[in-house]
Amino acid sequence: MASLVKKRPLETVIYGLLWLAAATSVLITVAIVFSVLFEALRFFKIVPLDDFLLGLKWSPQLALRADQAGSSGAFGAIPLFLGTLLITLIAMSVAIPVGLFSAIYMSEYATKKSRNLLKPILEILAGIPTVVYGYFAIILVAPALRALGSSIGLDIAAESALAAGMVMGVMIIPFISSLSDDVISAIPRALRDASYALGATQSETIKKVVLPAAFPGIMGGVLLAVSRAVGETMIVVMAAGMSANLTFNPIRSVTTVTVQIVALLVGDQEFNSPKTLAAFALGLTLFCVTLVLNIVALITVRRCREKYE
Repeated sequence: MASLVKKRPLETVIYGLLWLAAATSVLITVAIVFSVLFEALRFFKIVPLDDFLLGLKWSPQLALRADQAGSSGAFGAIPLFLGTLLITLIAMSVAIPVGLFSAIYMSEYATKKSRNLLKPILEILAGIPTVVYGYFAIILVAPALRALGSSIGLDIAAESALAAGMVMGVMIIPFISSLSDDVISAIPRALRDASYALGATQSETIKKVVLPAAFPGIMGGVLLAVSRAVGETMIVVMAAGMSANLTFNPIRSVTTVTVQIVALLVGDQEFNSPKTLAAFALGLTLFCVTLVLNIVALITVRRCREKYE
């Protein structure tokens, strides 16, 4: 009893430190949200919300004079939303099949020696700086796509959504592969053995037993990877350009929300002009999108999760 009494003050201190750490994280998040929200509301007092969300033209440099702020239509964010969506779709179309198939191979087919060799190499992709991916896109991928397009009669822009999306997809592969591999490996061996006992082959077991059981975790990883793709900046700046074109054509130059946030806040800026405040409106929109994606991921995992004893 005496030893227990002596431990209580220390446990109280540790409990207090843990509570302080948790509270600090929450307070920092709230502070970030309110700081962005406050400036975004200042922007929406100048430019109507419907003009921002539904406008088809994005040219914030036109808003240097007060009479051009809202009526010029220079703050229509639809081109940015389309560009973000286009590049994200291209990236996920590369990352999902490659990442998922890599995870299936490493967890179900590869030998232990091959798995121990391949998985660390694959995860190195996650540690490469995004600026290096940008160089890879503009030096190798974009010229290769232009040459391929010329051979079949397509005029692919030097900075295109296709090049940026493909390289971004390569960057995201480790996120999906690593998470999916962990989820698939966690499926109880008894389920596989039961499937084999019923006469199923290995491929049938993977398709009809393993993947359905691992679906919640895989879907959660995919949605988190989408959030990562939506927030990427450097690859898009270097490979897709900064032109806010209203197009859904992957071989044209586009831009994204994050790229425009960087462009609007570069240099000495005053936080009293619509041009600068527009960055906070874009930041608030991006925050809401990623928040919704994370909530959808949590709901999907909870609803689809199956518990195995």
